[in-house]
Amino acid sequence: MTAMSNALDRLEATIKERRSADPDTSYVAKLTARGRAKIAQKLGEEAVETVIAAMENDRLGVVAESADLLFHLSLLLADMNVPLADVYAELDRREGVSGLAEKAARPKE
Repeated sequence: MTAMSNALDRLEATIKERRSADPDTSYVAKLTARGRAKIAQKLGEEAVETVIAAMENDRLGVVAESADLLFHLSLLLADMNVPLADVYAELDRREGVSGLAEKAARPKE
C-alpha cells in the first residue's frame, strides 16, 4: 500500500469515528449534522480553491487546498457509505486503460 493510501485509510477511519461525535467539539460531526448538501458544497469550495491556487502557480497553496479537498471528499464518501476500497477498486480497474478509451466507453447520458 502506498503512503497516500495509508494516509487516506487513516483519514477514512478518523472520519468514520468522528461522524457521530458531538458537533460542538468535532468539525466532522458538525458538517455531517448539516447534511450532504453542505458537505458537497464544502467539497466544491475546496475544489475551486485548489484550482485558484493552481492558476496562481501557488505550489504550497495547491498542497494545502488538495489536502482540504481530499478531506472533504472523504467526508462525502463516508456520508454516502462509499468505502475508499470501492474508489481504489475503480482506480485499479482503470489502470492501464487509456483515459480517452475509458471516457469513450462510458454510457452516454
